[in-house]
Amino acid sequence: MKKILIIILIAIGFQMPAMAQEAQYAKPNWYFGVAGGANFNFYEGTTQRLNAKLMVPTAFKDGSGIGLFAAPLVEYHFSNSVWGIMLQTGYDNRHGEWDQVISPCDCPMDLSTDLSYITVEPSLRIAPFKNAFYMYAGPRIAFNQDHNFTYKKGINPAYPSQVADPDVTAEFGDIEKTIISMQVGAGFDIPLFSSAKRTQFVLSPFVAFHPYFGQNPRSFESWNITTIRAGAALKFGVGRKPVIEESKPVRPLVGFTVDSPRNVPGEKVVSETYPLSNYVYFEKGSTEISNRYVSLNKSQVADFKEDQVAVSSPKNQAGRSKREMAVYHNVLNILGDRMGKNPNSSITLVGSSEKGAADGKLMAESVKKYLVDVFAINATRIAVEGRNKPKLPSEKPGGTLELDLLRDEDRRVTIESASPELLMEFQSGDKASMKPVQLRGIQEAPATSYVTFKADGSKEAFSTWKLELTDDKGMVKTYGPYNEEEVKIPGKTILGTSPKGDFKVKMIGTYEDGETVTEESNINVVLWTPSELEEGMRFSILYEFDDAVAIARYEKYLTEVVAPKVPQNGRVIIQGHTDVIGETENNQKLSLARANNVKNILETALSKSGRKDVTFEVNGFGEDASKSPFGNSLPEERSYNRTVVIDVLPGVK
Repeated sequence: MKKILIIILIAIGFQMPAMAQEAQYAKPNWYFGVAGGANFNFYEGTTQRLNAKLMVPTAFKDGSGIGLFAAPLVEYHFSNSVWGIMLQTGYDNRHGEWDQVISPCDCPMDLSTDLSYITVEPSLRIAPFKNAFYMYAGPRIAFNQDHNFTYKKGINPAYPSQVADPDVTAEFGDIEKTIISMQVGAGFDIPLFSSAKRTQFVLSPFVAFHPYFGQNPRSFESWNITTIRAGAALKFGVGRKPVIEESKPVRPLVGFTVDSPRNVPGEKVVSETYPLSNYVYFEKGSTEISNRYVSLNKSQVADFKEDQVAVSSPKNQAGRSKREMAVYHNVLNILGDRMGKNPNSSITLVGSSEKGAADGKLMAESVKKYLVDVFAINATRIAVEGRNKPKLPSEKPGGTLELDLLRDEDRRVTIESASPELLMEFQSGDKASMKPVQLRGIQEAPATSYVTFKADGSKEAFSTWKLELTDDKGMVKTYGPYNEEEVKIPGKTILGTSPKGDFKVKMIGTYEDGETVTEESNINVVLWTPSELEEGMRFSILYEFDDAVAIARYEKYLTEVVAPKVPQNGRVIIQGHTDVIGETENNQKLSLARANNVKNILETALSKSGRKDVTFEVNGFGEDASKSPFGNSLPEERSYNRTVVIDVLPGVK
């Protein structure tokens, strides 16, 4: 072993300078060849019953021997990587002779075997130092070919006239036909020819260790073998032609354009009174708050403002889901913020679970823990209960359609309160809705007003690109680096407080090799300004599943809050919706019934005030997905789709 290690170290010393030389052919991926060497075998354990017919008087213990190993091999080295794979399949001899033992008659006994296998040895190969030194490891699967033994029993030296028993040559009994073990090893690749030759031969001295794990040759007794293998592999492969870089690489073409639009008229502003559902839905099988609800940490509580959860109302109702569902998903933060500002308020959390009241109570405890830990709400202000079904279940007795969706909705925590500061106006009791969120409409610069910079083809050409904008005073602003081909920058970001300005634009692209290219252009940027349009208002009312008469809960609210806000000669657009559960025809009728209920209440309230100047538009959209305010995949989305949306708008001048 020492000699082998010395040879490898000497080879490394000679090889290092050669590794530094520039190769004319890249190293091959595939190598083919043969490996040969000696197995140094070490026996341990007990061997006494050699087969069914022969049991020797005294057990043999330790032994050793040297056997031949010879196998063809295949290797694959991954390009530009330290990793590779190896496969050796061949003859594997585990010859050995046991240490002599003495029988009870003081007769010396000797035992030897020519145990041999056909071995299959796949290995994972790694060159950790990115040079010729490598290590490998993998399983060894061996199929027994020879299990003969020779047993000799001598005579007692005290009786030289005795005649020795004849030698016994036979086969071991209870032999394992197949054994699975492991191997680890190391080697060193020594090129035999210059890398200027395409066919490259390599000599690889190696040493491997085969521990005794799994190497019991027999299913009987405890004989096992540990092997150290030393040898060399001769292999060859076909070198790959190196990539020759051109002194002036061909660069892909990049098209650079700038579009700076003029002022774009603003959209109608809508200030919305957004209903806040008092239900928190839980995932099936979980009592933890779903990660789709927004969670804060203690440091974020002071900056939380419920009227800033959604930025502004979208242009059409079909777009409400993306931003306004974010309001609902902040329901626990809104509740915590309100309870913090109203220290005398209290709530009851009622968890409902198909698994029973105990599981429902755990769900309620999760909500309580969040309010106590994050918003520092006194735990005595929060009561918890558990139920099998909520007080207003979505799944009604006798129901047969889409029960899975309805049961998902019934797995929830209901927030109940008797504190007016938490409740919708004119409502009370444990079924009262929570106070809505006031979302003040804000006109923001639409994306169509942004300055657009395009670098067509930059993904293939550049690693990154950036922008330098220089104003007429010589001030430079830098933007980037970018990887995408199109970038939009708001005019306000470029102009700051200026209403307009002229800029020199420089686009700088950086290639993978670090070289840069620059293109220049000039632009005039005009700041987008909102249009001065009259403001509208939007109100929404939520219903329970398959319910059109719950509007009675909101009659006072519609009469005393909504109706007085309808301007002279104003327009009221009322739109009824449902979720997708149930028959399409029934949902159409249900949505229209809800919308007409709202219209009748508002019309009656206005009539009592002597008002006949208001124009009403009533629509029932049923479950129409193209017009529904929200999606239908989540319980809260379906819940918010059971709604009537009321838009109060100025009259046409």
